[in-house]
Amino acid sequence: MSTALKILVPVKRVIDYAVKPRVNKAHTAIETSGVKHSMNPFDELSIEAAVRLREASSPPVSDILALSIGPAKCTDVLRTAMAMGADRSIHVEVPPSEEHGELEPLGVAKLLKKVAEEEGSNMVILGKQSIDDDSNQTGQMLAGLLNWGQATQASKIVFEDGGKDGKVQVTREVDGGVETLRGSLPMIVTTDLRLNEPRYASLPNIMKAKKKKMEKKSLDDYGVDGTRRLKTLKVEEPPPRQGGGKVEDVDGMISKLKELGAL
Repeated sequence: MSTALKILVPVKRVIDYAVKPRVNKAHTAIETSGVKHSMNPFDELSIEAAVRLREASSPPVSDILALSIGPAKCTDVLRTAMAMGADRSIHVEVPPSEEHGELEPLGVAKLLKKVAEEEGSNMVILGKQSIDDDSNQTGQMLAGLLNWGQATQASKIVFEDGGKDGKVQVTREVDGGVETLRGSLPMIVTTDLRLNEPRYASLPNIMKAKKKKMEKKSLDDYGVDGTRRLKTLKVEEPPPRQGGGKVEDVDGMISKLKELGAL
């Protein structure tokens, strides 16, 4: 008998990948006001992976829960997640402030642990990182807190024997090749770019998503302290690159490299 999957998929609202980030005037963070935001690309892969597992029905998927933590506008990415195929969503609203600004990876992992336990999730699929802070820590921390198995940077997810024994094979890219891991449910999987090609949310599904359930929660509801442990002192843009130069031949290149102290 296959174990029905209850999949938790965290999604994050970030500055759109096509937007060039700008440092704010105070040099304390990236400017976010008046800037286009969208779902973190790695989280789109996670939603798509969960929906494809449902479509494969091996094992059956009984619930796909999308969750986002952040300001009120996070509801936009949750609606997108539900339009892509998530059944319902939870928005943990965290208003921006110095003490309770964007949660750090450990805070996110602690909250996800609470949600996974309360919702009875037996699989968490999340992006390996968000493109704003690039921490690449939440999945690993969550696995440690829950004491679940983990497979990071997945490029392929396959259940053995239709999921009868809850065995999962995850292929991941490593330096010089690929590595295949076997784990058992409950399990954490973090997604990499080669896992799939996320679908576009169709207009009918966007309309259906408006009727799907979205719960509003707070950090206090889960007993999680959102106080930041780190403070960003200064943010600066990298110095502009200097223009290059042309050389006539190999000897000219070697002379130029010696002149620059590279040889």
